[in-house]
Amino acid sequence: MTEVLNWATDNNCAAGAFSVGNMEMIMGAVKAAEETNTPIILQIAEKRMKQSPLHLMAPMMVSAAKNAKVPVAVHLDHGLTMECIKEAIAYGFTSVMLDASLFPFEENIAYTKAVKAEADKYGATVEAELGVVGGNEGDCAKHEILCTDPVKAKIFCDETNVDCLAVAIGNAHGNYPVLPELRFDVLEEIYKTVKTPLVLHGGTGITREMFVKAISLGIRKINIATASFDALANAAKDYTFTQEKPDYFTLSPKMAEAVYENVKKHIRVFTNK
Repeated sequence: MTEVLNWATDNNCAAGAFSVGNMEMIMGAVKAAEETNTPIILQIAEKRMKQSPLHLMAPMMVSAAKNAKVPVAVHLDHGLTMECIKEAIAYGFTSVMLDASLFPFEENIAYTKAVKAEADKYGATVEAELGVVGGNEGDCAKHEILCTDPVKAKIFCDETNVDCLAVAIGNAHGNYPVLPELRFDVLEEIYKTVKTPLVLHGGTGITREMFVKAISLGIRKINIATASFDALANAAKDYTFTQEKPDYFTLSPKMAEAVYENVKKHIRVFTNK
């Protein structure tokens, strides 16, 4: 993750962090990265593991990263328990995120410090979240947006020495019912105050212009999940509804191709290619 974040910082762009839930999603994302010669991040959230168990997903994700022709980080997104974080690191994940954003500020700092100490033993990097990103992650309850306080962001980063920080600026997980109004004024203040690479969650549905503006204000990692899951599901539906006798061996590459197209589209926006 450090290598990918440094690449994004040096090139004044953002690394795409693409959530995956099966083999086809991994294949599609890596194909897009290799074709565009762009580093990416493969990630999975703890709440997704009911449908995509870590003991099945982790070996595929790590193997795909090791065999890719471009740098690929493997990341635990929205880790909720130390048990899951330790398991992901043991499988070879290069970074982990503890989401303690719903806890009081001091508790968030304490939990993040504990994860950082554990990750440092293995050379893994740590992402944390400050403020509350709206929407929902997996099957958890919807949360109201609480924008990140720039002053607290500096204190948090100084106290935890976290490697990257997810901020809340009006962004939300899932599909936006209407175009979000992102608080670029808040992001600008955080960028001026904090030297830590910043992360934008809830990338699905944000416009190209919004992405470009966010990147200019220090966003170095952008999460895309819902758009890829929707692309895969729609490709599967389109295929099965038009075939008299659908078969897996034709369906699988169509799902991978749909994710590939979605990932490639976002890579071009994030890197201005």
